[in-house]
Amino acid sequence: QVQLVESGGGLVQAGGSLRLSCAASGRTFKIYAMGWFRQAPGKEREFVAAIMYSGDNTDYADSVKGRFTISRDNAKNTVYLQMNSLKPEDTAVYYCAAALDRYWPSTGRSLYDFWGQGTQVTVSS
Repeated sequence: QVQLVESGGGLVQAGGSLRLSCAASGRTFKIYAMGWFRQAPGKEREFVAAIMYSGDNTDYADSVKGRFTISRDNAKNTVYLQMNSLKPEDTAVYYCAAALDRYWPSTGRSLYDFWGQGTQVTVSS
């Protein structure tokens, strides 16, 4: 149906920046919203940010507001997560997800139908 591939993860020092990309393929016309989630060792996967695949609506977790920006390039079927002022607590595997249901805001894991494999983000002190 929909395939998602994340890229852009890596190692960065605290205070630095990183931009993640999520390339969608397949039946992308069915996508209503795209989201970013993250999961640190021993923790549940948590919501980071979401954007409507069309329209201007975005949503962010409180922990990343003012630091992270989600955006999209529909021509490339790609969603980005610009991460600035990174903190060690941002260290996690970041997952891209696609939601088909027309529900907003899309902050819950259960609202997403397709997931990427994840990309590791490590923020050092």
